[in-house]
Amino acid sequence: MLLAILLPFLSFIVRGKVLTGIICLILQITLIGWIPAAAWAVLSLNNERAEERNDKLIKAMRNNQR
Repeated sequence: MLLAILLPFLSFIVRGKVLTGIICLILQITLIGWIPAAAWAVLSLNNERAEERNDKLIKAMRNNQR
């Protein structure tokens, strides 16, 4: 989470989203764009974690039905 706030572009690149990271870096270069870039990175990270939790829950529910 700290990486997403301090270096938003690097947060995307570490997660394998290189093109998104480059776009975020371009936004981040401007001083005004730093806040939206950080917010974008944090929201993206939270969404990715929520998707992982949902996938685990769906997998557990499917295993219980068998």
